[in-house]
Amino acid sequence: MIENDLDKQFDEAVNEASKMTQASLPQDVQLRLYAFYKQATSGSAQYGQSDNFDLRNAFKLNAWMQISHISIEEAKENYIEIINSLLKK
Repeated sequence: MIENDLDKQFDEAVNEASKMTQASLPQDVQLRLYAFYKQATSGSAQYGQSDNFDLRNAFKLNAWMQISHISIEEAKENYIEIINSLLKK
């Protein structure tokens, strides 16, 4: 996939995701989307416990760390795939 095309598709998927409510998505899907989004936009996760570290943030960081071995491009492709599958439902 051409880089520019991938970026455009990713931006469109992010836009579609922003229209979805958290209540409409299972928590495991929310965590996967979060992890792929963070990997795609920030690169690999770095562990650094902050003062406001709570259980919710621990789950989010764990989900991100589990996929930190994949490339930014792969993360974008996975994010797009999940959003497209949700839109087909």
